[in-house]
Amino acid sequence: MATIPLQEPSYRGKDGPLFFAAGFRPFFLFAGIQAAVMLPLWLAVYTGAVSLNLPFAAAVWHGHEMVFGFAGAAVGGFLLTAVPSWTNTPHVSGKPLMALFAIWLAGRIAFTLAGTLPPLLVAGLDLLYVPVLAVMLAKPLVRAGKWRNIAFIPILTLFLLANALVHFGADPMRGVYLGIMLLLVMIAIVGGRIVPSFTQNWLRMQGQPVELKPLAWVEKGGAVGSVVLGGVLASIFPGSVAAGAVLLAAAAIHLLRLSRWFGLRTLSAPILWVLHLGYLWLVIGLALLGIASFIDAFPISAAVHALTAGCIGTMILGVMTRAALGHSGRPLVLSKAVVVAYVLVSLGTVLRVLAPLLPNAQMGLTHAGGTFWALAWLLFVIVYLPIVIRPRADGRAG
Repeated sequence: MATIPLQEPSYRGKDGPLFFAAGFRPFFLFAGIQAAVMLPLWLAVYTGAVSLNLPFAAAVWHGHEMVFGFAGAAVGGFLLTAVPSWTNTPHVSGKPLMALFAIWLAGRIAFTLAGTLPPLLVAGLDLLYVPVLAVMLAKPLVRAGKWRNIAFIPILTLFLLANALVHFGADPMRGVYLGIMLLLVMIAIVGGRIVPSFTQNWLRMQGQPVELKPLAWVEKGGAVGSVVLGGVLASIFPGSVAAGAVLLAAAAIHLLRLSRWFGLRTLSAPILWVLHLGYLWLVIGLALLGIASFIDAFPISAAVHALTAGCIGTMILGVMTRAALGHSGRPLVLSKAVVVAYVLVSLGTVLRVLAPLLPNAQMGLTHAGGTFWALAWLLFVIVYLPIVIRPRADGRAG
């Protein structure tokens, strides 16, 4: 059974516990723990059963922790694992990785305790993670001259700015929405590389050779640019015809892009179809956000959850489950529990998207959707905990 074909970078071996041998180990695991724990806590806060005594709206805490906590950890784990492969440099490991993880964890604790801690302390602890991560990534990228991938550094800089807007802006949710848009931009970039590549390679292994011919105008700006323009217009001119038209156009562009990746041929391979499904949620979310610009009564929260719980959640789960196997020297073989998790994430998203559209059932659908989504991540944690705390299956260091 094949594993991810990588030129695995070296590992410094003796500078820390195995759990901190590579970024995917702590950050993938704790992204899953964050999702599995924070969603039930949010549901308790949402219903009034629990009060965190926050100095801002509870919805800000929920959005912030899912974007900058959960997704921030997943992005960090992915880039810390990918950049050494791109640059053939050693993994960030040992004490530096331990310090970065401690910074991320301190930010999660501080933001949740914002009602009892000084605001500047909360901001300082929460904002420190991204710049430290960016420095760790920038050095090998610049030294190796990987200018194609250096684009992730300015994206992380804007991600830091988005988080700062949550702390210091007049409307904290604007920072959350900017963070969401930047995550979608990263998905458009990374998804556009890995989904067709993994699909083409797998189909060839199945005796179904195909040539995925990208459309130049889509790959050289159309896909990413449409997300950026749509997000900017939706932020500056919310509900405008211009924003709605661009968002619908963006949905069409990404649907066209997705349709050329032979997704229907991957239905027998969950580790692949989950990536196509995650990208499909991007199309659905952009379309719903565009529709909301033309129909005043259409709830924006339905579109936002299609993009967050659906696109971001599914893509993160799909990438982490695959990358953790490949980078731990294991075959790309999923357990049945992980396939169930894939289904639960999308089922939870469907219910959460429907909730504001059906006011009489909104509370029940919200609870059911959040519960299914959290259960998916609990399954991920249960299955992948042994993988990230044990040595590589192929006997190599890291």
